[in-house]
Amino acid sequence: MDGKAAPNGVATIEDRILRITGYYGYYPGYSSQKSASRSSVIQCKPGGNCPSRHRGMTRQLSPLSVAEDSAASILELQNRSPSGICRHSRVERQSRSGEGTQTHTESSSQEAEGQTRCQSCTSAFLKLIWRFLIILSVSSSWVGTTQFVKITYETFDCPFFMTWFSTNWNIMVFPIYYSGHLATAQEKQSPIRKFRECSRIFGEDGLTLKLFLKRTAPFSILWTLTNYLYLLALKKLTATDVSALFCCNKAFVFLLSWIVLKDRFMGARIVAAIMAITGIVMMAYADGFQGDSIIGVAYAVGSASTSALYKVLFKMFLGSPNFGEAAHFVSTLGFFNLIFISVTPIILYFTKVEYWSPFSAVPWGYLCGVAGLWLAFNILVNVGVVLTYPILISIGTVLSVPGNAAVDLLKHKMIFSVVRLGATIIICIGFLLMLLPEEWDEITLRFINSLKEKKSEDHADDITDSSVHTRSRSRANGTVSIPLA
Repeated sequence: MDGKAAPNGVATIEDRILRITGYYGYYPGYSSQKSASRSSVIQCKPGGNCPSRHRGMTRQLSPLSVAEDSAASILELQNRSPSGICRHSRVERQSRSGEGTQTHTESSSQEAEGQTRCQSCTSAFLKLIWRFLIILSVSSSWVGTTQFVKITYETFDCPFFMTWFSTNWNIMVFPIYYSGHLATAQEKQSPIRKFRECSRIFGEDGLTLKLFLKRTAPFSILWTLTNYLYLLALKKLTATDVSALFCCNKAFVFLLSWIVLKDRFMGARIVAAIMAITGIVMMAYADGFQGDSIIGVAYAVGSASTSALYKVLFKMFLGSPNFGEAAHFVSTLGFFNLIFISVTPIILYFTKVEYWSPFSAVPWGYLCGVAGLWLAFNILVNVGVVLTYPILISIGTVLSVPGNAAVDLLKHKMIFSVVRLGATIIICIGFLLMLLPEEWDEITLRFINSLKEKKSEDHADDITDSSVHTRSRSRANGTVSIPLA
């Protein structure tokens, strides 16, 4: 079919299609103004008019190509703006710019996510290192204190004087805390104001003479008894045995809290208490319930008992203080010890219960080492409870048992009997059972149920995959098999 006019005045099939469809831009002879060729691509510059025809280019059109050209012309007219500027180039540029913006946004979000993950991993690693250092410091300070006491006994056999001298160093706890406050706090307070703020542990009125005597006296006596009995036990037993027996204080704390504070009953902790008592009996039986062994076990158990009573009464009357209040209280114990307990070593000296002569023979270096390590242990315990988890302090304490065992084995060439070794292991296991949280049974049940659900989901997925594989294979063979559940 050529491009001549038809009898009805319509030049081409394109004009017929436009007339039949009622295109709004149709007029007679419209197609004569169109180019017959679509082989070239029209590029319009911004602000320029699109050419309406291409000269010198004609071709014979089949009915199918004519229909395609007519449809293309309709789309071209619809893409034109009123000003004659082609829209398709504009849309193409906008789509490309949108894709570029989206790609840039995705890349930036991926970089931000990567940085966030890196920072979270770094912070988690630093926290892990910090907790490990706390555990190692607590264990090392307690092992060092015990071993220094054993060394001091070689030249100076005065356990109460060592207890009194070491307790006096507690006075420095609050000044050390205030130094840390000045170094880290943004809003620094004066020493008097900080002292009054931390003295609220004694009540709203702060520290008064009545409260000083009423609240400090019983805790100071318990503190002195705990340390004195511990040092007496070290005269009779090895450092490993004494540190293992002292770990029984956790079981005694649970029993006293259950009786006095009405804490929740836990079967696992009852088992741990029974294991601690079993370890104590085995330790006493190691030498046949005679000699210095049974006396040393009694001293160590007495030290653990007074330590447990101190902790329970502290929780009952003083609650859970922060680090500043705890530092204030420990320093107050040091002042009370210096003022009121100082008369006791003097009496023991003149009664020649703890007598040393001459005065220059006192090993002040070892005494300062014991006092300094004991002070470091007390500070680490208070700092660790506030900055980390109390369980880390407990783990550091129980790790002192293998630490002392290593020192006794390597330095003192100790040979541990099977009974003592078994008693130590039983006590340590009981101590670790005491560290279980109160809702440990619920946590265990939830963990087991989650494992069962995950296993059932994996089994269901395996059945589904095998069913799909079986059906696809059956269809390939021309048969259909339905697996039985």
